[in-house]
Amino acid sequence: MILKNVIAAYNEAVFDTDRDKAFEVIHEAMAQGLTPEDIVFKVVIPAMELMIKAISEDFDANLAQHFMASQIASQVTDEMVALFQSSPETIGRIVIGTSHGDMHTLGKRIVSGCLRSLMIDVVDLGVNVSAERFVDAALEHDASIIAISSMMVHTARSEHGCLAVRQLLKERGLEDRIKIVVGGAPYTWDTELYKIVQADAWASDGVSAGKVIKDLIVGMRK
Repeated sequence: MILKNVIAAYNEAVFDTDRDKAFEVIHEAMAQGLTPEDIVFKVVIPAMELMIKAISEDFDANLAQHFMASQIASQVTDEMVALFQSSPETIGRIVIGTSHGDMHTLGKRIVSGCLRSLMIDVVDLGVNVSAERFVDAALEHDASIIAISSMMVHTARSEHGCLAVRQLLKERGLEDRIKIVVGGAPYTWDTELYKIVQADAWASDGVSAGKVIKDLIVGMRK
């Protein structure tokens, strides 16, 4: 019963983007005997997955809400993981950045928050990232996914963006080892654009990117 009440209270706080209330719920749950592991795997991750299903249709209308919710989940996860009895097993690792010539950060930050709450390691390369840096960083950090955010059509289609990353993966024989996921406004406007730029998958918004990337990582392990 304690767990059921914690889940309900935490979900309400997250959907209301009430960070203080979310942490209050979590801290009270620990005082009542829930472990940090219980909180992450039985409360935070299910809440994030519920959010992915519930708000994907109206993402653009509630961008601020979605950003705050993902940040709350990420912050709670970070605090709880530090208290784990043993190091948690992560699902996988990605490198993420905004494509060459693009300085937008919000979409990338939302994705990063969601992924961390789903126990996926995230290496954030920042903005205006070159193709070479994407690939080199993926190799350096043993990442299986390169996630590229583009908020402008010309940066999404640029020969210095995803297309260049694909070419480098081909040249280095890495296409079976590293996959490319793209996202941002241009891909929402043209749902076939990800194929044109030779990505493996795309996400319609920052929240659903969590599920897309998680599913791709799991699929690569089969």
